[in-house]
Amino acid sequence: MSDAQPQTIPFKRSHFVTRLPAGAMYSPSHFWLFPEEGGVWRVGFTKFAVRMLGELVDQGFETKPGEAVRPGTILGWIEGFKAISDIYCVVEGVFEGGNPELAGHLDRIHDDPYQTGWLYRVRGVPDRSCMPALEYVDLLNATIDRMLQQQKGE
Repeated sequence: MSDAQPQTIPFKRSHFVTRLPAGAMYSPSHFWLFPEEGGVWRVGFTKFAVRMLGELVDQGFETKPGEAVRPGTILGWIEGFKAISDIYCVVEGVFEGGNPELAGHLDRIHDDPYQTGWLYRVRGVPDRSCMPALEYVDLLNATIDRMLQQQKGE
């Protein structure tokens, strides 16, 4: 894994600001995927997903390394003060395992979601619904539009 910072796409909307790594793929469920050598994908939550989860307190995987997985498979869970959420697979292939550096350091998911805060690795092929960064920007805009409309309605 390189220490070089990837090229990013700035995004700002309402009260949300982030820099999206341009070389990543993104899922509609707000995961990012970076390609690595040998058909492996490193996967984590986008900054948007992290913001929705709130402060994180615990995380674990039920899927074991070497198990076959596919998009939609529940790999594990993450607990925040706001809620407990499932961690879904967004790649068809073989689960390579979770990020061992997160044990006792869940703040990395918040502080550095696109580098040290990654969640898991899978060897395989990303789900067909995954998209490049600029398409994900469109999805973020639509998602934030819906949230703002809901707030107006309340």
